[in-house]
Amino acid sequence: MENLLLNTHPIIQAFMAGIFTWAMTALGAAAVFLAKDINRKVLDVMLGFAGGVMSAAIYWSMLAPAMQIAAARNMVPWLPAAIGFLLGGIFLRGIDKILPHLQFGAPIEKAEGIKTHWHRPTLLILAMTLHNIPEGLAIGIAFGAITVTSSAATLQTAVALAIGIGIQDIPEGLAVSVPLRREGISRLKSFWYGQISGIVEPLASVVGALAVILAHSILPYTLAFAAGAMFFIVVEEIIPESQRGGNAALATMGTIVGFVAMMILDVALG
Repeated sequence: MENLLLNTHPIIQAFMAGIFTWAMTALGAAAVFLAKDINRKVLDVMLGFAGGVMSAAIYWSMLAPAMQIAAARNMVPWLPAAIGFLLGGIFLRGIDKILPHLQFGAPIEKAEGIKTHWHRPTLLILAMTLHNIPEGLAIGIAFGAITVTSSAATLQTAVALAIGIGIQDIPEGLAVSVPLRREGISRLKSFWYGQISGIVEPLASVVGALAVILAHSILPYTLAFAAGAMFFIVVEEIIPESQRGGNAALATMGTIVGFVAMMILDVALG
């Protein structure tokens, strides 16, 4: 099986991984077929867990490999990681300022980005799309790295990252579909809006893989760039949202468990 995966082109691998994470987003969105609402404690724990998974992936799957690759190329190990990480955060901050979007649970008056008259469902979808762009890029970059090292360890790390991101995509799909259902939108439409927020991940995965394949020399920078972009999402949105519902201690434990789960997944597979 390992040889079969290694013989598959990394762009195809990245695209398949993006499809997987999109499917996990759809799985979360499908919660509307079971319930019209979700307990806030459960949601806060799930969001905390998602933040923990992403935090662990940022280091174990992106920053650490970026520094290892830089050291192997006789570069200052921390320099590409630092530059890429900062650029990733700046990039997401720029998109956050421009792209109209609305965070889960916020009133329409709190919409961020350029002011528009778009409706709540569109703004919620765009918020999740903002989350999914760096996740898709990270997956694509991880699989694109296989063209540089051609090692099973790199493939295993990429697979671990895709699984981890897929797991934390479940509450993201749910965070779009359930609020819409609560506002009276049909189950089918709520599900549709929830799952469509993940469609950007297969596309971003291909872009990330292509970037690495076309320019091998930028691999440590691109890994750190994706890490910085994801870190912005975790600190600016996911973890703060998990703390707003009055269940801070439970959400924090969810974050810790998510971090440990991703750490184990990455080390065990990688």
